[in-house]
Amino acid sequence: MTGDEPRTEGGAGAGAEAGVGAGAGAYSGAGVGEDRLPPGFALLGFFGAFAGAYFLSALLRAVTATLAPVFSAELGLKAADLGLLAGAYFLGFSAMQLPLGRALDRFGPRRTLLSLLALAVIGCLAFARADGLASLVVSRMLIGVGVSAGLMAPLTSYRRWLTPTAQLRANSWMLMTGSLGMVASTLPVQWLLPVAGWRGVFWGLAGLLALAMVLVALFVPRDKPAAPAPGGPTAARQGGYREIVRHPLFIRTAPAGFFIYGGLIAVQSLWAGPWMTRVTGIDAGGAARGLFVVNLVMLFTFMTWGVVMPRLARRGFDAMRLMRLLLPLGLALLALNLWLGAAAGAWHWAVWCLACTVVTLSQPAVGAAFPTALAGRALSAFNLVIFAGVFAIQWGIGLLIDVAQALGAGEVGAFRAAFGVFAACSLASYLWLLGRTAAVADNGRSLRRRSSSLET
Repeated sequence: MTGDEPRTEGGAGAGAEAGVGAGAGAYSGAGVGEDRLPPGFALLGFFGAFAGAYFLSALLRAVTATLAPVFSAELGLKAADLGLLAGAYFLGFSAMQLPLGRALDRFGPRRTLLSLLALAVIGCLAFARADGLASLVVSRMLIGVGVSAGLMAPLTSYRRWLTPTAQLRANSWMLMTGSLGMVASTLPVQWLLPVAGWRGVFWGLAGLLALAMVLVALFVPRDKPAAPAPGGPTAARQGGYREIVRHPLFIRTAPAGFFIYGGLIAVQSLWAGPWMTRVTGIDAGGAARGLFVVNLVMLFTFMTWGVVMPRLARRGFDAMRLMRLLLPLGLALLALNLWLGAAAGAWHWAVWCLACTVVTLSQPAVGAAFPTALAGRALSAFNLVIFAGVFAIQWGIGLLIDVAQALGAGEVGAFRAAFGVFAACSLASYLWLLGRTAAVADNGRSLRRRSSSLET
């Protein structure tokens, strides 16, 4: 499957979906499309437990945007320091993605998620006790490692347990849950600061992560024992990352994942806040309200994607087609915000985020292009691309702002210059997406047949 045609249970790629237990040391869950989860409360608990963990992951990812003025005032952090602190989460997160993919496929989502969440608890406790930039960066990196399975574990589980149509809805609603976590990182955190301080916030988050571990242990189905690979060690070696990163769909979407998807998260989780305080000139409370608006818009956008995406897919509007059609709107809105400068406020960035959410459809499309035994590795490899982009863009924008100011640019001019470089990279990644269209179909069919042979 190239990702350009809708995936159905009887269509192309169906042969790759039989026998989840096949493959190198694969976690043997239920076959995709069999939907063996009990209905009602158990299904709600299954989704809710994963959603609770991902809610906290997204909150921790975005909270630095709200706390940036506090860190600048209390610790004297500059723009590059803020970029490094926020990006440390993504550095730890990205470093885990390749081993995470192997762990998800070999040991299963439940055990992998529980093991890593324990590290996130330790990271939050260390962050609450940190006394300088170095200890904050190390603690935040550990948090990033600990929540690195927050989305990949549920997506891998949905790939194993749910039908393709149910996966589309569940994937979008998980992103909606992440947006809810980002909403919680704005005004609610701002309200807590006078009462608990930023250290108290992280003590509380450590406790909530421990509660999330309990819910996952109670409601997520137990991982079944790893099944031996039918082809032995040779088959195990074949089911690695080389097959994934050489897939035409992966090559086609990776630059957009790095720059547009990564940039969306970088701005939403950090630079939208400093833009509002340093470019538009509003205070920290106003910036928190602005971030609340941005993340609330994202929440309802992902809720809408979850409802309409299965219907669009049935009408031939798959992820790749929607990205080709809608990403130019996001690029145009980014250019508009740069032109407006100080007049570009929260609603301008909220509409830009809304237009760019279509790029999030690329991740489940990549996961669906591979057989089930490779789903964890495929999703994690693409997630590595995304979050490497987040780290590079968050830190890079901060460095460019500092450099521009050192060269004599004013506050607005420095931000415009840094975001202009980001806009140029985003445009280049979109042009790559368009330019890779011609060769994808034939090569994709060939590689899909090779991937599917791993499970037969």
